[in-house]
Amino acid sequence: GLFVSEICLGTMTFGDEDGPGQWGSIAKVDQKAADAIIERSLAAGVNFIDTANVYSFGASERILSQSLKNLGV
Repeated sequence: GLFVSEICLGTMTFGDEDGPGQWGSIAKVDQKAADAIIERSLAAGVNFIDTANVYSFGASERILSQSLKNLGV
């Protein structure tokens, strides 16, 4: 079976802080910060990452995927 960590990393805050609507208030994590967060999470054993295409109008998923690429995952 599939094993995932008990702790999940949420990525709702990944995105452009200058974006419109609610995401402009919530999303403040840029690519550099996301890379550091993802790197620490993976090192701690987290392999369960929550994202959705509505978070920052898809920016969350783009930043997450770029972080994984940047980290060689």
